[in-house]
Amino acid sequence: MSYPEAIQYLESFINYEKILSYPYKESLKLERVKDFLVTIRNPQDSLRSLHVAGSKGKGSTCAFMAYVLKQAGYRVGLYTSPHLSDFRERIRILEPKGSGDFEGMISKKKLAGIVTKLKPAIERFHKKSKYGPLSFFEVYTTMAFTAFKEAKVDFAVLETGLGGRFDATNVVIPLVCALTPISYEHTQKLGNTLTEIAREKAGIIKGDRATVISAPQEAEAREVIRSRCFETGAKLYEVGRDILYEGRYDCFNIRGLFQEYPRLSVKLIGRHQMVNAAVAVGAIEALRYHHILIDEDPIKKGLTKTVWPGRLEILSRNPLVVLDGAQNAASAGVIRQAIKENFKYKRLILALGISNDKDIKGLCEGLKQIADEVVVTRADNPRATSPEVLARYFEGKPVHKTSSVKEAKRVSKNIARKEDLILVTGSLFVVGEFRDEDN
Repeated sequence: MSYPEAIQYLESFINYEKILSYPYKESLKLERVKDFLVTIRNPQDSLRSLHVAGSKGKGSTCAFMAYVLKQAGYRVGLYTSPHLSDFRERIRILEPKGSGDFEGMISKKKLAGIVTKLKPAIERFHKKSKYGPLSFFEVYTTMAFTAFKEAKVDFAVLETGLGGRFDATNVVIPLVCALTPISYEHTQKLGNTLTEIAREKAGIIKGDRATVISAPQEAEAREVIRSRCFETGAKLYEVGRDILYEGRYDCFNIRGLFQEYPRLSVKLIGRHQMVNAAVAVGAIEALRYHHILIDEDPIKKGLTKTVWPGRLEILSRNPLVVLDGAQNAASAGVIRQAIKENFKYKRLILALGISNDKDIKGLCEGLKQIADEVVVTRADNPRATSPEVLARYFEGKPVHKTSSVKEAKRVSKNIARKEDLILVTGSLFVVGEFRDEDN
């Protein structure tokens, strides 16, 4: 198959990322993925994996882990979602000497080759599957496993898509599980309480072979994680109790499970990145339980060299343009804190677009506190909330409604003066489209 033919074939699968409402537990069937993987000889079983779930910071935490392992001389498979510009960003293979924003992104030729290879197996499976046809995310996850196996990666770092328990990535038996901060998100699907949401996330904890590293959690989520580890016999280590950190993101210390790491720094802006880095360091250290020792130097250099675009990323200056994805009230709180602590500006122009299944009220109310003027927009995605709906949450503020991210960018830059800051946030689809307009 050619690359365009491969894309056309992939787009024929149901893509829940573009569907607002669907029955969660009935639609995501882990048994379906497992059954299909058996037919292609379980490529995931050859991988030494680190598996990450949570509500905030999953991608950054995965990136920290992958870059540390790469700095230690390993070939690393990195599977994340969603993407900013090109869905090939989701499958990456980091080589020890690679570089760039999206280094190791699967090539068009390689992607087409894997689709060509898997298509006959998919077609045969669909004829007899008792769980129905595979979804886009399930197919793409199996493609990632196949790509990583063929590349003979030393490690695979995997980010869950939605939840964890039923997520297609949850077919692996990882060496280490990591849980980033859990907050209210996708409540229609994961549950209306933190206990219910945490139960879905903690579903990636399986068996006494794994070690679990958890970020600081709200009491309800922490109790679920501790109970799950007790039930499965997994070893649990918590940031804030077993792993400590102090300082600023540009100079901080971590006291890990085995040793201390002084004078660390990361390019990713915000004190929340210290939490993500501490989780990542804990996960890397936990590999010692599998006789894999990563020294202090690659940990230090790996954290410093980690690149993760679209997360408090400074896109340009004069005016200052900052990009960051956000999905709920907790995300809004993190952004408010990071903006206040790290940037100087006269007025803040908020460019905002949100997907329909996010915490629209919580996010808007949280960001309203720092916005002087608001540009509401929508991404080129069926799940995008209409600008008219978003505008209602900013009563009392000057609000500009735009029908596309391209228009929102033009309006934002027309409004902003040299000393102002434009914050582009909400859906990563909005962040990605805004970022692409500069490329």
